[in-house]
Amino acid sequence: MADVTSPEYDAIVIGAGFSGLAMLHHLREIGQRTIVLEAGGGVGGTWYWNTYPGARTDSEFYYYSFSFSEEVRNEWVWTERYPSQPEVLRYLEFLASRLGLNKDIRLNTRVERAEYDESTRKWTVTTDSGDTLTATYLISGMGVLAEPNLPDIPGASSFAGELYHTARWPRDREVDLRGKRVGLIGLGASGVQIVPVVAEVAGELVVFQRTPNYVVASSNYTVDDEWMARVRKEYPENFKRAREHIFAVPFESPRHGAKELDPGERERIFEEKWREGGFHFMLETFSDLATDEESNHHASEFIRKKIRETVKDPETAELLCPKDYPFNGKRPPGGHGYYEAYNRDNVRLVDIREHGIDEITPDGVRVGGVHHELDVLIFATGFDAMTGTLTAIDIVGRDGVVLRDKWSDGLKTNLGLGVHGFPNFFMILGPQTPYANLPVAIQEGVQWIAGALKYARDNGITELESTKDAEEEWAAQVAEAGSATIMAKGVDANAWFIGANVPGKPIEFNVYMGGADDYFKRCDDVAAGGYRQFLGSDR
Repeated sequence: MADVTSPEYDAIVIGAGFSGLAMLHHLREIGQRTIVLEAGGGVGGTWYWNTYPGARTDSEFYYYSFSFSEEVRNEWVWTERYPSQPEVLRYLEFLASRLGLNKDIRLNTRVERAEYDESTRKWTVTTDSGDTLTATYLISGMGVLAEPNLPDIPGASSFAGELYHTARWPRDREVDLRGKRVGLIGLGASGVQIVPVVAEVAGELVVFQRTPNYVVASSNYTVDDEWMARVRKEYPENFKRAREHIFAVPFESPRHGAKELDPGERERIFEEKWREGGFHFMLETFSDLATDEESNHHASEFIRKKIRETVKDPETAELLCPKDYPFNGKRPPGGHGYYEAYNRDNVRLVDIREHGIDEITPDGVRVGGVHHELDVLIFATGFDAMTGTLTAIDIVGRDGVVLRDKWSDGLKTNLGLGVHGFPNFFMILGPQTPYANLPVAIQEGVQWIAGALKYARDNGITELESTKDAEEEWAAQVAEAGSATIMAKGVDANAWFIGANVPGKPIEFNVYMGGADDYFKRCDDVAAGGYRQFLGSDR
């Protein structure tokens, strides 16, 4: 156990969400004296901060959780197929308590700077209170969707009503939207989740849409005792299957491409998986939806048909149909009554794609010269994904190089785990890790990092640093894998996974599109080879 008041550690972990908690547990197992620094007032990371109405997972409970703790697997009881934010937060709080992690976590502590000292081979971390801590290893568990993307809209600061961002929803009070005129800007996963919930209580909900999304219906229901008991028995096997899947989920991979089958059979499969919902439609229908334009077109057309069947007003339905980019051109969220919400008399859709928003006024939003009066304005504009948390603070490596400056002309990492010029610095779910189900990728990442640190200790290695050649090669692999997919068209959809949702951010793949299974094998190979790609600065 670490003394949370001590300034010296073997490892400092930033963030106490899924990543930080798992990392702390595995570092303890190898005897590393570790402290976790967390900006929030409790554990949970993304699930601590994102308390907006309707927040829940797009993944089912049995693969949106860890498998490494038998005690947690056997004792925790899930209640919903797609757990809500409060339930995921309770899960992480239970995990921290059951594994005794809280005593090594310092809450309400925001890291402002971390600097590597080449003479001592130590990292010095400075917090917002002015405290300094030192450690051999610095590990980021800050998450991929944590740094809010704040829109730059004329007049935003003048709004006199209630103004909220979904990523920083008030935690200290209930937000009462009953009977109020509410405006929503942003329709990624957060916006899609918030619409049907707010629609039920608001006097009027005005949704300002720039880019329509391919929202896949998700049917939620209660987890009964029989299902929970079966999942407990299957946790290890499910994790093994997820590890071998391109998206890190325990699904069967489809055997056929969409264009290989006759229209009737293709429609039957689409319909079956649409009813099953969520990622089952995306991942269990056909093998080539992410790589073949013709097959992808069939999926896109099917979803557009579903939108037109669901939304009663033809004009609104057409505005909700994506036509400028393919299915998977941006991450498709799961919807729980999303399209149905537009059939309510109190919900209006305003198209801002062609002209944008003129301005935000003290009492509303003006679009195309039309003023929409509002009492409440909600930004659901997402995150500066993958890199945002890492570039928001000063992480300083060799020769005074700051990480954000190193990445200003393009991402360079080794497997998204380490960076040349930043010894003994590791990232959990760093940029250029796989586009996949996050808890499985996190579990793999923290176990790989723990293995690398144990190897270094057992072999007298004082610095683990990616070679320059290794990160150059990985950058090329990431670009090549991404360019072979439909996701390369994500720029047309302002997709976060290529940085297109943040003005001025370089357009490049922030994630590896070559499959989680392939990525995990590459990581295994590096470990089996004695971590040679992390054993030389080759400056």
